[in-house]
Amino acid sequence: MAIEHFHPAVSAWFTQRFPAPTPAQDAAWRAIRTGGHALIAAPTGSGKTLAAFLHAIDVLVRQGLNGELAERTTVLYISPLKALSNDVNFNLEAPLLGIAEEAMRQGLLLPEIRSQVRTGDTPQSERALMRKRPPH
Repeated sequence: MAIEHFHPAVSAWFTQRFPAPTPAQDAAWRAIRTGGHALIAAPTGSGKTLAAFLHAIDVLVRQGLNGELAERTTVLYISPLKALSNDVNFNLEAPLLGIAEEAMRQGLLLPEIRSQVRTGDTPQSERALMRKRPPH
């Protein structure tokens, strides 16, 4: 399975939380891992959002553990609906927290990987903070 190619902290977090990758996740991760592109068209609840995020999280985890995590935004996920920001937050913040905890259990010190949701309603004060300390 494609999950086996993720960093051990990432794959351990995933396998503790889910019985196995969905077919959509497995196919997407295989394509992404080999440098290909992936368009994930699957039913609701099939893990599309996590499929989109987990590879990017894995790259950030590896960079963080190697001391190479840049203080800049390197991953941008664009959603056309503001209502999806909660789904995005759930599928991004929960894995980041869980993977950080798993890395700690494995004796690894993972630096903070920051994320943030920005919509048209994001106040200027928060936007200014994003420029000063950008999410990854």
